[in-house]
Amino acid sequence: MSRAKKTPQAKARTSPSVLGWRFAFVLLSLTAVFTALVVRAAWLQVIEPDMLVSQGDARSLRVESNSVLRGMIVDRNGEELAVSVAVEAIWADPKVVIERNAAADERRWHALAEILQLTPAQLLSRIGDNPQRRFVYLQRQVNPAVVDYVKKLKVPGIYFRQESRRYYPAGEVTAQLLGFTNVDDVGVEGIEKRFDELLTGTAGRKVFRKDAKGREIEVIERAQAQAPGNVQLSIDQRIQSVTYRELKKAVLAHGATSGSAIVVDVLTGEVLAMVNSPSFNPNNRRNTPSYLFRNRAIADTFEPGSTMKPLAVLSALEFGSAKLNEVVNTSPGYMRIGGSWVRDANNYNNLSLTGIIQKSSNIGVSKLVLDMPVEHVIGLYANMGLGMDTGLGLNGESGGMLSHRRRWSDFERATLSFGYGLSVTAAQLAKVYSTMANGGISRPLTILKSDQPYPGEQVLAPEHAAAMLEMMEANIMPGGTATRAQVKGYRVGGKTGTARKAIAGGYGDDYVASFAGVGPVSNPRLACVVVINEPAGDFYHGGEIAAPVFANIMGATMQLLNLAPDSNSQPKLSAVTGGRNAG
Repeated sequence: MSRAKKTPQAKARTSPSVLGWRFAFVLLSLTAVFTALVVRAAWLQVIEPDMLVSQGDARSLRVESNSVLRGMIVDRNGEELAVSVAVEAIWADPKVVIERNAAADERRWHALAEILQLTPAQLLSRIGDNPQRRFVYLQRQVNPAVVDYVKKLKVPGIYFRQESRRYYPAGEVTAQLLGFTNVDDVGVEGIEKRFDELLTGTAGRKVFRKDAKGREIEVIERAQAQAPGNVQLSIDQRIQSVTYRELKKAVLAHGATSGSAIVVDVLTGEVLAMVNSPSFNPNNRRNTPSYLFRNRAIADTFEPGSTMKPLAVLSALEFGSAKLNEVVNTSPGYMRIGGSWVRDANNYNNLSLTGIIQKSSNIGVSKLVLDMPVEHVIGLYANMGLGMDTGLGLNGESGGMLSHRRRWSDFERATLSFGYGLSVTAAQLAKVYSTMANGGISRPLTILKSDQPYPGEQVLAPEHAAAMLEMMEANIMPGGTATRAQVKGYRVGGKTGTARKAIAGGYGDDYVASFAGVGPVSNPRLACVVVINEPAGDFYHGGEIAAPVFANIMGATMQLLNLAPDSNSQPKLSAVTGGRNAG
């Protein structure tokens, strides 16, 4: 039986068809995701890479710094006037405090609040007002006993930080001169501010990278600490203390508003003492009014009164309109100048130049000044240092006021001769008298100890300067206006000043009493100025309240410097007869 032959069945042919919509969706989705990743990567790595870098650095980079204590301020003998002591600050991490619910432990939390002089609620408010913060100070410059107590409490989120605190051993004696630093150890007043950069130094710094386990793996930057500099002042702490003691006694005894005193080495221009009263405690300035921070010896100006009379006489000698043996007729003791009156306390008749200084004659100096051009008088005043700073370079120093206008009335010229119509500071007045004591050589004042004096300028003839010292010595002898300025064992000279304080529209009833002098006269070494502002009561003349302070300061200072007594070295000038003057 034959089999039927089967023909193979043809395979079904299928034609290509369009991709299914599902596949297309998946393909487009993958393409979009890939494109987004590429764009994002390009954005982060090319256009804005700093964000990732900063986040990586925040996790791995650390900075360590080694703080340095502020430099010391010492006096000319190395005695410490300002030092820094290591203390600690207490701070909190609000996030840790809140996360660990530190306030729930009431015993520890209340103890912490009590030692910080806060209530528990105040402490929680200070820390929790912004829980996102990671740092908040609780108390700065804390003493070690408090720090030890807080450490033993072991409150979560409470930490400690090393810092320093400034301490002033002399307290109020040097307060306005040295100034002080703020809580961040930055100088804000006085010497501390003037030499802040030198005293600060530079802290050491290390930038390194750490791994996940906190191990140091790379040091990126390292800077060595630079030690701060010390400042050595020209101040002698012994003289500073004596000067402050005597000034404070006088201010309190006479009910004065304030007072200033300054002592200068005339050979070098170094300031040996600069004090003000009232003062303050720089180690505890809480509730201290800001006006007490002012260094009045360089900042406050006043009309110097009769302390300018030596300059008026020197102007006449330098100009040549008067000789050393000049005699001036001051009779009858008053004179009308340009519609105003100039008066002496008494009619002194004929006075020599020494007598004019000794009797503090307004008539005498007025006649001398009116006999020469006002430009010469102003020029000599300026050469002596009036109307400009003294060279101290301290913050807040005033240059005073010395007008250089062209037109002066005769009365204005006359009043200029006895200390009205201009203003000075105590430091400027000390520079003037230092120049007279130094043979007419004007030298800038300095508050820093100086091994080599700054070169001076000869502004007075040496013979005129020497003659003026003898004239001022006569002023403290019997018959003069400053007999209370005498110093036992030493020859000294000086000039009193009593000036009414200017008010709006004229002069009031308040006075500034002053005394400026030098010593020893035989070999001048020191100049001293004492200013008592607005003394109360019946005593307000410079010879009554400022001269005794000068005598006490100069006597102690010359003994401290071991200067040889010279009271018997030369015969004293004979006194010029006459009555008492209020100058």
